Amino acid sequence: MEAAEAAQAEAARATGEEQAPPQIVVHPDKERMARATAARLITAIVDAQTARGRAHIALTGGRNGNALLAALAQAPGRDGVDWSRVDVWWGDERFLPDGDPDRNHTQAREALLDALPLEPSRVHPMPAGDGPHGDDVDAAAEAYAAELAAAAGEGGTGDGAPEGGGTGDGGTGAAVPAFDVLLLGLGPDTHVASLFPGHPAAEEAGRTVVGVRRAPKPPPTRISLTIPALRAAREVWLLAAGEDKAEAAAGALTAGDPARTPAAGARGRERTLWILDGQAAALLPESVRG
Repeated sequence: MEAAEAAQAEAARATGEEQAPPQIVVHPDKERMARATAARLITAIVDAQTARGRAHIALTGGRNGNALLAALAQAPGRDGVDWSRVDVWWGDERFLPDGDPDRNHTQAREALLDALPLEPSRVHPMPAGDGPHGDDVDAAAEAYAAELAAAAGEGGTGDGAPEGGGTGDGGTGAAVPAFDVLLLGLGPDTHVASLFPGHPAAEEAGRTVVGVRRAPKPPPTRISLTIPALRAAREVWLLAAGEDKAEAAAGALTAGDPARTPAAGARGRERTLWILDGQAAALLPESVRG
């Protein structure tokens, strides 16, 4: 693991980036993992609002992301958050019609969002497949990138990515807000968001949002933040529970090439937190599992 971290650190230095090395938290089971992470997220949101007046949170779907949202809906500290000052974003989305039960946005609304007093203008779902862009997933991705860039440029949204309000897109001025917490699920193949191993989207270095075609997991058409956009977050939290995630967790924590192992590239500027249950952590060294 030390060799992989050294390789990643060298790559970050070469591009002028500094990212936080992974910290690992292991919970006994997925239920306690969801409850503890919900409490941790509440604290992070309150701290962000105290420091900067508002919080930017990027959600993830999947079984662990949705379990976290369901736990947050039941958390005792939920009402301690000023939800009207929370901006909600997504790391990726299935390019399906609005309201489709497989969309991350639909699942998040059912698990949590519809029960919160959120400011509607601060909930930012990725475009749907029946939206104004029709079936043009690239145009939909560009629209979401523009929405992120506008938020990054607003006063009071935070400092964006390093040195100037957002993460650049090769000099065209695109940016993302500095997510206070960006949540990611871990796929058994080490994919995060909709960035799959060996897929062109995992190698994108210029844009902040891309359309994904021919994804190896259905549905094949998706929208995703890119690795540079993920790495603009203050904190990145990767969630993994279950024995089917054990090999992916061990592999990503020792890998150095995000194109082959996308989860290895998902790092926050201030913290990178791997949140696992005992089964997902089973192949990690005992010293790491603590």
